Amino acid sequence: MGGRAVMLVPHREPGGEATMLPPDYQRILVAVRQAAGPVMTRQVGEMLGVDVSVRSKLEPLRGKLVRLTDRGWLRELPDGRFTTRL
Repeated sequence: MGGRAVMLVPHREPGGEATMLPPDYQRILVAVRQAAGPVMTRQVGEMLGVDVSVRSKLEPLRGKLVRLTDRGWLRELPDGRFTTRL
């Protein structure tokens, strides 16, 4: 139940390319990589053109960032910011 959507984001494997990810996840990954350093969900939203003044718009984005973290594409720091693994 509802588990199918989760598998759209594959676990990162050695040599795995971001092109394996769905397009919206690719855009998130590119935004985090282009940032000067670790970023908060709000900053990623701003880079992607999300209306960051509306919390309900940020929650799904945070969920995607966490999913990318769980699958090994990103790393979440103790302060809640996200960064690339490498």
